[in-house]
Amino acid sequence: MDVISQLQEQVNTVASVAFNTFGSLQRDAPSVRLSASYPEPPQTAAAEDASSFAEQPKLMSAALVKAAKQFDALVAGLPLPEGGEEAQLKRIADLQAENDAVGQELQKQLEAAEKELKLVQELFSQATDNCFNLKKPE
Repeated sequence: MDVISQLQEQVNTVASVAFNTFGSLQRDAPSVRLSASYPEPPQTAAAEDASSFAEQPKLMSAALVKAAKQFDALVAGLPLPEGGEEAQLKRIADLQAENDAVGQELQKQLEAAEKELKLVQELFSQATDNCFNLKKPE
């Protein structure tokens, strides 16, 4: 697996762990009173659930930190650009010029192929007309 795929996979892992962490915390959090004008929320969580809930954020945050550190390690393993920002900009400009040249060549080839297709279609049309009219080819 190439580095970019590994980075994408790790980003997906971080997002998944974060999503599951937030969802679990939201789902399992004990009810709290929002304001003095509201009644006290009903106590639905058992004592053992409260102790496991207190441990859950620690475990989930540790998993999130581990995934983030793995991502950082992958980023640190990327090769450093050579020559600095100016060299990168020159390389980008060179690649863009090469891309433009290849694009123009492909456009020329496409136009030539379209001309050839029209010629073949004309010849085919003439051949079918000759067959239907029982004419001999010229």
